Amino acid sequence: MQTRLAPQHQSTPEGQQAQAVLRQCVHCGFCNATCPTYRLTGNELDGPRGRIYLMKQVFEGQAPTRTTQQHLDRCIGCRHCESTCPSGVPYHELLAVGQPVVDAAVARPWRERVLRWGLRTLMPSPLFTPALRLGQAVRAWLPAGLREQVPARAPMAAPAWPDARKSLHARRVLMLKGCVQPGLRPHIDAATARVLDAVGIRAEVVASSGCCGAVQGHMGDVDGAKARARRNIDAWWPHIASATPVEAVLVNASGCGAWVKAWDTLLADDPAYADKARRVVALVRDPGELLPGWLPVLKRKLARKAAAGSLGAFTFHPPCSLSHAQRLSSAARPGPIETSLRELGFEVRLAAQDSHQCCGAGGAYSVLQPGMSRQLRDLKLRALQASSPEGLRVIASANIGCITHLQSGTDTPVKHWIELLDEALSQGPHRLAG
Repeated sequence: MQTRLAPQHQSTPEGQQAQAVLRQCVHCGFCNATCPTYRLTGNELDGPRGRIYLMKQVFEGQAPTRTTQQHLDRCIGCRHCESTCPSGVPYHELLAVGQPVVDAAVARPWRERVLRWGLRTLMPSPLFTPALRLGQAVRAWLPAGLREQVPARAPMAAPAWPDARKSLHARRVLMLKGCVQPGLRPHIDAATARVLDAVGIRAEVVASSGCCGAVQGHMGDVDGAKARARRNIDAWWPHIASATPVEAVLVNASGCGAWVKAWDTLLADDPAYADKARRVVALVRDPGELLPGWLPVLKRKLARKAAAGSLGAFTFHPPCSLSHAQRLSSAARPGPIETSLRELGFEVRLAAQDSHQCCGAGGAYSVLQPGMSRQLRDLKLRALQASSPEGLRVIASANIGCITHLQSGTDTPVKHWIELLDEALSQGPHRLAG
């Protein structure tokens, strides 16, 4: 696509990045066929091709409008268009520079400004969990619209981590401390640590680490996202650079994993952190990437249950961040999670149609665009339900946002797949309360 940058953008990094992406697009429109928002509205400007044209106009000097901003806001950031694009256009790179340029030129209504400030400030904050607990305590009395935004508390007892006095394995990994997951589903981290313990690996969480910065980065606060990345790198660096370095930095929320794997790009212009970021990124793994290497030990531990056919069945929803950002699952070929769990003896099902289509969670998207988000959630749940005509028993995913969002629309338990593996290694789902 031919592009003529406006003078004010010609010498900026954002303008150069936009031009590099725009020149790869051939305007074929294949991307629209898999874009969740285009499929809902049928509006060209709610699809990747239309948004690309809107951003092209902005970088060529046309003043953006509130309408421009709204169409960009409706993008979930699922990157399904990138998996579909025959030219390999990195659409997310254009959106990352285009949205801040539009936001700098178009003032948002005050309600939106307050909401976005609150999300950027509260979600990565230590105050998130206390605020969540307060909201859950009064959830029944909240107005319907607000009640939808407060996830019900999962009916589970306190999570139990492996006994540190017994988990003295020489092999070790660092785990991302995170921000919202410890408040929403602390059982995921505990289950991950127990599975690691079962295969002879010690999980360590550095107290001074925290939020990966994805929420801030996706909402235009690039400086805030960089600060979060630096803080985590500083927290992990003594362990990474030690005489007995860690094997991996394990990120069990695929949305956070996709963001952390891009820290080398985020900090590429930071002379103090660029090399460190590259080294950290080289260590970052989703647990699904390591799962095939754990199979020999897991097969021995699960042999009796597998022979008895008691590992059970579940329907798996691969998050967009796992499928389209990290490329660890695809519609054409099952990823390491599906393949490995089937090899262990689980019956893993996928949605009857559009198994890799977005559920509408998209980080803070369910709060910022609740109407479209709920429509996509309900479409996904119907597709998941169709995979099990006898009735869904469990839905599994790999990202806290998808898990929480899907759970808000169904009574079927929605869990992280590593929780199901942990239950199989123990005596079953005994951590479920009641």
